[in-house]
Amino acid sequence: MNDMSFPQVPSGPPRPSGLYQPSVFSLPPGTERYNIQGCGAILIAVEAGDQIAVSNDEGGQPCEIVATDKTGAIDAGVIGALANSDASGLKALLESSVQSLRGLRMGLEARGIDLALGGAVRFFDAGTPAKTEQTFVVQRDGVVVIAAPGGIMDFEVQDTTTPLTVLVKRAVIKQVARFELPDPLADPVADIRIHNATAQSYFVKAGDYIQIIDVDGRQCTDFQCFAARKLDKGIEHALDVTTTRTLMGHAYPMPGLHAKYYDQDMSPLIEVVQDTVGRHDAFALACAAKYYDDIGYPGHANCSDNFNGALAQHGVASRAGWMAINFFFNTGLDDHGVMFADEPWTRPGDYVLLRALTDLVCVSSACPDDTSAANGWNPTDIHVRTYSGEEKFQRSVAIRATPESEPKMTQETGFHDRLSKMTRNFVEYKGYWLANCYAEAGPIEEYWACREKCVVLDLSALRKWEITGPDSEALCQYIFTRNIKKLAVGQVVYTAMCYPHGGMIDDGTVFRLGKDNFRWIGGDDYGGEWIREQAEKLGLNVLVRSSTDMQHNIAVQGPESRDLLKKIIWTMPHNPKLEELGWFRFTPARIGDDQGIPIVVSRTGYTGELGYEIFCHPKHAGEVFDAVWKAGQEHGIRPMGLEALDMVRIEAGLIFAGYDFSDQTDPFEAGVGFTVPLKSKEDDFVGRDALIRRKTTPARKLVGLDIDSAIDVGHGDCVHIGRAQIGEVTSSMRSPLLGKNIALARVDVVHAEVGTEVEIGKLDGHQKRLPAKIVAFAHYDPKKTRPQS
Repeated sequence: MNDMSFPQVPSGPPRPSGLYQPSVFSLPPGTERYNIQGCGAILIAVEAGDQIAVSNDEGGQPCEIVATDKTGAIDAGVIGALANSDASGLKALLESSVQSLRGLRMGLEARGIDLALGGAVRFFDAGTPAKTEQTFVVQRDGVVVIAAPGGIMDFEVQDTTTPLTVLVKRAVIKQVARFELPDPLADPVADIRIHNATAQSYFVKAGDYIQIIDVDGRQCTDFQCFAARKLDKGIEHALDVTTTRTLMGHAYPMPGLHAKYYDQDMSPLIEVVQDTVGRHDAFALACAAKYYDDIGYPGHANCSDNFNGALAQHGVASRAGWMAINFFFNTGLDDHGVMFADEPWTRPGDYVLLRALTDLVCVSSACPDDTSAANGWNPTDIHVRTYSGEEKFQRSVAIRATPESEPKMTQETGFHDRLSKMTRNFVEYKGYWLANCYAEAGPIEEYWACREKCVVLDLSALRKWEITGPDSEALCQYIFTRNIKKLAVGQVVYTAMCYPHGGMIDDGTVFRLGKDNFRWIGGDDYGGEWIREQAEKLGLNVLVRSSTDMQHNIAVQGPESRDLLKKIIWTMPHNPKLEELGWFRFTPARIGDDQGIPIVVSRTGYTGELGYEIFCHPKHAGEVFDAVWKAGQEHGIRPMGLEALDMVRIEAGLIFAGYDFSDQTDPFEAGVGFTVPLKSKEDDFVGRDALIRRKTTPARKLVGLDIDSAIDVGHGDCVHIGRAQIGEVTSSMRSPLLGKNIALARVDVVHAEVGTEVEIGKLDGHQKRLPAKIVAFAHYDPKKTRPQS
């Protein structure tokens, strides 16, 4: 019997900390995960007894496997199967100019594999449900090449290409769990292994590339470099983080316009070309002896001392602590100016690709810190590869739709070749390079062209998803707020998509292509992922497949857009002519005549003007653009970038994700309550109960603001009445047409009446205020008469 004079304590041993993390760090021992993008392929070395499982992620995607023995001879028996295909899908992919398949081509060549000398195992078809899995057991050591083949999507058949996931369970588990190095991006000039708790120096010629790879994930690496010719003269001016941040205006450079790192003379040393992580440290020094001494670890290995040792051969003087870029270190500054750090974001194989802008002496470390989360508590190796400056690597940043998604690098749209001749000012937007503005005109002139003449703009970054199958209408009716059952074939509807609590996932448009065929066009990859999750949860007979890479699109907007497009767009006799196409309607069409390039044209847009969108395969994008551009010359056509687009959409009261709405905002608070027909829609849908409650007891409302000041207002600026904050600005602009500063703002319903005078806070919200007044929403053409004209 317990003596009650002792305190009560929880019984039993301690439990491990709860933690959700990407599965790459929690896969069973001996299990490897690979992702094959649609129209992609990979090569994997296998051994007898290994098990290969191929999963059809989104459904409807064929797969081809070519297996070879150790000599490179093609033999489907290596995976216990019989060849049933000539590998035509894989051959077509390899004959294309896709840069991502370069490593595969190199691997095939190195192993002497000739695809003309054997067949493939082909399985899965257009009707295969999502998550269907096919398993093979390896009979003999060899290699497998696994492909997700496909061609140009038929817009009406909706035969897009989608990813496959491959799990390899190894028969023999390695004693030390380590990940394999990813394939080189090209033929390496040098391969340098930086073992954990060490550093190495190396020379890189001007123009050559430096790839710094986190082999096993969650491992930091300090990087420093010097202009070699300055070192020859005894000038030790290292890359300077403070100078770099000041000149670039960013915490750390990233691919694009703000890509360079400088020394203290403001001379550029390197630029960032590719980055699969997007999270680094440039706030603190590389770890030093004093850091470990002060926390009770005297004598601990550190990057600064390792740098000193590696740089001594170049005559560089030792330093107690080195300024450096700490790639992969996850740090930041919070709203109170306090520095914080956590485990790195890097996954195995993540990298940064740099380019030397002058001859460089570089030094890289594998950080030895095992006293904190800096290296995931387990210091590992870093690998450095260098490549010739003759190679061509596209600038790109990786994005992931979910923590489990494979990284997707920034792409150029099908229209990039044409638009890049008109501007160099491109910004990364959700995985694509889009023009910010154009050199000849600039955003103000682009704005006026949209309001008075016509413009063409690249909107290919919009996400497209094909929703097909017998239960497609039922799924759409359940996940979208609009009444999809009332949607006719050839009709488009603007809708919201909400979580059960009523917060918005995304807004976008639904196209009805047929009785059981729909297309969702939204702003984010996760929207499609969420739609598929709901379909799987409900067990519906429907496929939800991404088609973003198969449909790039330009918008032709402005009062003269109809007159322009009717000259170049041909439609079949049973479809409406371009000039007959109604507002929020679409039709399959062709450029020029019945033998022209196939497109889909819709009377939709994001400018508040009469306008259209043209969807085509990226392969045809250049010719489509040329036709529009040529016909547009007599209509004063201008290219329009994101800066001008933001201006016209704010004037027209058109909302933007992350600014005017989020998952904390319902459609009523976002100013699009008309997308929620609570009384007329007779079917249940996700978030309905919460939206009824929110509409009955509203808390906030999106309103327009007229600002009696020419001082710029920004997203997130606080809106006050006296001392109390009653809302915040969501979007703002200086309106050339209205001649004043305007904004959209979300405010408490108590103060949402038109005519209410408020103040917009700058600085800390109190030291500087701007007078403003709540006005009718939207500022420009609130009844949408212009797009309907």
